[in-house]
Amino acid sequence: MRRLPNLISLGRLFAVPIIVWLISSSEMAIALWIFIAAGISDAVDGFIAKRFDAASRFGSFIDPLADKALLVSCFVTLGIEGQISTWLVILVVFRDVLIIGGVLLSLPLERPVIVHPLFISKLNTALQIILVALVLAKGGLGMNDGQILPIVECVVAATTLASGVSYAYRYVVAATEKDVRDSSSHTNQLGD
Repeated sequence: MRRLPNLISLGRLFAVPIIVWLISSSEMAIALWIFIAAGISDAVDGFIAKRFDAASRFGSFIDPLADKALLVSCFVTLGIEGQISTWLVILVVFRDVLIIGGVLLSLPLERPVIVHPLFISKLNTALQIILVALVLAKGGLGMNDGQILPIVECVVAATTLASGVSYAYRYVVAATEKDVRDSSSHTNQLGD
């Protein structure tokens, strides 16, 4: 049971190239169902890890990696296929590069930055998932979006910007902070 959450996360990671291929092959309905299954698997692995005390260091790395790989790959592929606006794809990818780059730049420092999800970031992720699901449903199930997709794109853009600015601000504060709250760990906290 201890390894099950990690295996589920790995399964989600391995689903990424399949979903990308399905989107590229215009098999949006199948891509949608696998995307939904991947989303459910994220909730399941988190539940198992917490409920059965099966959290691990590897899991704390592979779970968010699988989540980011899934969303960014879907955004990029749907952007290439002309299903999501290119400007939004660039914004989403830039925000993730900004966050990852900030953490990587801090690693050689005496007090590296640790990223903790912010509320705005969780909201942003939820809205990104909704947007991808709506786009896949429109293409795969013939769903009439009633022109809601451009509105959802704008809301995703707003939360992506707000999240990116929040993380950048917290990174600057954490990187320049003079007082270390926990001198035993020598780390700065980025987020709540």
